Amino acid sequence: MRKLFLASSFKDSAGIFKEFAKDNLHGKTVTFIPTASIVEKERSYVDAARESLQKMGLIIDELEVTSATHDEVSNKLRRNDYIYVSGGNTFFLLQELKKKDADTVIIEQIKAGKLFIGESAGAMITSPGIEYVKDMDDYRQAGQMDTYEALNVVDFYPLPHHTNFPFKRTVEKMIAKYQSQLKLFPISNSQAILVDGNDVRVEQTA
Repeated sequence: MRKLFLASSFKDSAGIFKEFAKDNLHGKTVTFIPTASIVEKERSYVDAARESLQKMGLIIDELEVTSATHDEVSNKLRRNDYIYVSGGNTFFLLQELKKKDADTVIIEQIKAGKLFIGESAGAMITSPGIEYVKDMDDYRQAGQMDTYEALNVVDFYPLPHHTNFPFKRTVEKMIAKYQSQLKLFPISNSQAILVDGNDVRVEQTA
């Protein structure tokens, strides 16, 4: 049964995650993938997410996909209890995951019931495709990408940072452009999309 926690900002929705996980998190391991952020200038959200996970008692096993071997990618994704994928450039992220077949392993692990945590770009790659993200991220960062087909583990399109600076106007533009074509799920930084089997709901930080 699939279980996904899709957020705009993990540090702002960490409380929702603790309730959703329904596990004793202390001592559990998480494969922590910061790859989407390495082409970005602003990366503070990655450190914030790492600290939030550590405060819950989780053990971070970092996996920077671009510098890891296929075997390292496969082993880390399979052996740890959870998978976390950070925000950053969605196109670069998906390109690098595909290069190492990490996308295939992540899909396999989600289908096997492993909890997947996606923040911003990490949330948007769970959709059927990421062409809709062109208004938010620079697709030219992924010059070797030949398809926008994404993980396709949900049938909707997460749209993070709704109402939040500096993406407020961009997200409004994307909603206007795609709301009649795609099943969009806009969420603010204080919200998260919770997927538990066939149950999909949005929750707000208290």
